[in-house]
Amino acid sequence: MILPVLAYGHPTLRKVAKEIDPSFPELKTLIENMHETMYQSDGVGLAAPQVNQSIRLITIDASAFAETHPETADFKKVFINPAIYREEGEEWSFNEGCLSFPGFRQDILRKPVIHIRWVDEDFHPHDEQFDGIIARVLQHEYDHLEGILFVDRMNPLKRMLSKGRLTDISKGKVDIFYKMIFPMQKKGRK
Repeated sequence: MILPVLAYGHPTLRKVAKEIDPSFPELKTLIENMHETMYQSDGVGLAAPQVNQSIRLITIDASAFAETHPETADFKKVFINPAIYREEGEEWSFNEGCLSFPGFRQDILRKPVIHIRWVDEDFHPHDEQFDGIIARVLQHEYDHLEGILFVDRMNPLKRMLSKGRLTDISKGKVDIFYKMIFPMQKKGRK
């Protein structure tokens, strides 16, 4: 089932998400729905807070970058209760977008290497290092779990100059092709 994505300004996007355990109700269904939602909206990653679930869950399929970043060809993973415990290297800029900000992209600086611990959908533990575009996608989605949005990482002047556009997003004054919930409207739009 395709879930509506929360638009910028929705309060759930600013909450620090809670850890879950294997007893979380219908977790497998939620993961399947998040994948379906991510694919239908042309995303490469989706954090549970973006579908109004304030839990520490991320789905990623970075294969859309495979042509320019071959290491992403088969990178499809689920991250539950992730913790980035180290970031390394000199920050690099990349033009990021976000499903909660349709049509809005900005150059964002992030470190190129991360170390992250998580459990998968079967609650098996993992601890790995990722770099490049995979590290970037993980950092972007991880920020959602911390109540941080990519606009928070923008240059302050650019953020100020984008205020009108961001307000339009929160009001639903954007062209979209996937289901969304806008904080300044009573119901979602397609």
